[in-house]
Amino acid sequence: MTRTPIPLAVSDLSSFARHLGAGIKERGAPSHLELLNMLARAAGLRNYQHLRAISAAQVRMETAPPAQADHAQVERALRYFDAGGGLAQWPSRRQVQMLCLWALWAGLPADAVLGEREVSRLLNRLHGFGDAALLRRELIGMGLFTRSPGGLDYQRRELAPPAEAREVIRRVAARRKSGGEKS
Repeated sequence: MTRTPIPLAVSDLSSFARHLGAGIKERGAPSHLELLNMLARAAGLRNYQHLRAISAAQVRMETAPPAQADHAQVERALRYFDAGGGLAQWPSRRQVQMLCLWALWAGLPADAVLGEREVSRLLNRLHGFGDAALLRRELIGMGLFTRSPGGLDYQRRELAPPAEAREVIRRVAARRKSGGEKS
């Protein structure tokens, strides 16, 4: 059976050495397993098994396949966008609405505090049915945008889109790039 390497990262070498030295003085010459447990405890973990579990979880997370998008949902959402990447009409199904909102969210500036008129102007460039107020409310309701208590300042929240939303964002961005944004 091959051995799996188990990395051990230590944030403070001095503290690590002090804890390890104290464990060796307390027990005398430790056995192999006792030494592994002392190393793990000196690094701030419960024992060697805890270190192995953390290492195994990290390997699983790094090698986990990326989440697969439901392409049927992506296709449904893309039907509502025109060739230039503008949202042509508001979908009736909530699941499709949410994917469309992610695409609008991606088209708005990050890390910018915007006024209501500026948000409406930007949204009007990204859709064609003339209801920026609906889109503002939905973006806020979905948690993609925040609004100050007085309603004067809006800001995009930086969130990680789900797999379907990433695919819709990618395809709508390609349409905007090739077809140009609406003016």
